[in-house]
Amino acid sequence: MSQVEILATALFALAVVHTFMASRFEHLAHHSKSHGGLWHLLGEIEAVFGIWACVLILFMLPMLGGGETLAYLQGLNFTEPMFVFAVMVIAATKPILQLATLGVRGLASVLPLPRSLAIVVVSISVVPLMGSLITEPAAMTLAALILRDALFSQGASTRLKYATLGVLFVNVSIGGTLTSYAAPPVLMVAGTWGWDSAFMLQTFGWKAALAVLVNTVLLTLLFRRELLGLKAVTQEIRRVPYVVMLIHVLFLAGVVVCGHYPVAFIPLLLLFLGFADAYKQFQDRLLLREGLMVALFLAGLVILGGLQRWWLQPLLADMDERLLFFGAVGLTAITDNAALTYLGSLVEGVSDGFKYALVAGAVAGGGLTVIANAPNPAGFALLKNYFDDAAISPLKLFLAALAPTAVAILFFLAF
Repeated sequence: MSQVEILATALFALAVVHTFMASRFEHLAHHSKSHGGLWHLLGEIEAVFGIWACVLILFMLPMLGGGETLAYLQGLNFTEPMFVFAVMVIAATKPILQLATLGVRGLASVLPLPRSLAIVVVSISVVPLMGSLITEPAAMTLAALILRDALFSQGASTRLKYATLGVLFVNVSIGGTLTSYAAPPVLMVAGTWGWDSAFMLQTFGWKAALAVLVNTVLLTLLFRRELLGLKAVTQEIRRVPYVVMLIHVLFLAGVVVCGHYPVAFIPLLLLFLGFADAYKQFQDRLLLREGLMVALFLAGLVILGGLQRWWLQPLLADMDERLLFFGAVGLTAITDNAALTYLGSLVEGVSDGFKYALVAGAVAGGGLTVIANAPNPAGFALLKNYFDDAAISPLKLFLAALAPTAVAILFFLAF
């Protein structure tokens, strides 16, 4: 344990506290005449870990020197922030969104429910489960954009918005466990422990699918009156040629397939940006700013999280399986669940029960906070403007996610 590790842990704790104060800073930004810009910066949850990571680097420079500080940064893996940025930018484009909306409407039309309600149901159940194929960041982006029009922009009550956000975050976190490559906390251990998609479906996937279904049904029953009052989105969406949709899908598929290799998917993203610019008539505004802010959040988490191994790894190693499961749920709320499972995979000689408890707990707790799961900042960035003061309260999100998290815990423990 070094002075730098202690400092990094203290700054990490401050960053976590900062996330819970972000909505307060945003409120001050809307009511301050002289320092509104500063309060707004401090109120941007996506910037929190980036800010504190910069503070850490400023302290590391005099403590370790420039060479050792750069060596630390070069030794970190920033693939996940870059990948989430690339997926978010492409998945949030008009052609992809229209194609996804067509699919959601098609599924909604066969459900014995009013159309507006059916769209919400499909968006918080089927789309998160699709994350096992298209990756969780893409599923989160698509679900958030569809729910934005179908629910959040229609004057829904604050209680319904937070409840929907909590269910969405939990469902996306567990919905990516049907395969071995789509959920970041699974991806971190799948190669090390030899978990393939067949194993994931048999061990985790069917339980996650049932939990997603139960969460969706409970939300629908609890808010059925308000949900039945939603207006169906009726605007025409078949304005983009299907060939353009197909090209966008191919770009998205290429980024997903090359998700482990920035040297491959970053050129694909740049080529996509060129294509999107050439066919501006088929595009809305690309979510470059939102994607960059999410990438900044995750990059800051990588920088600060890389120095938490000294206390987190021994803590995991000393837990029995049942305690580890609940410990992983709780630790996920204050750390990224992918970082948690990665550190757990470094513990040698662990049992199959240890492995299951760590990953199950990590994905079950992935909806409790915005930092718990890598796709959460994407949903946060896309939906925050529909909450008071354009800010989502971390405490209210945590409370809203408790019930769907409990459902996930029940299924992962009981079966």
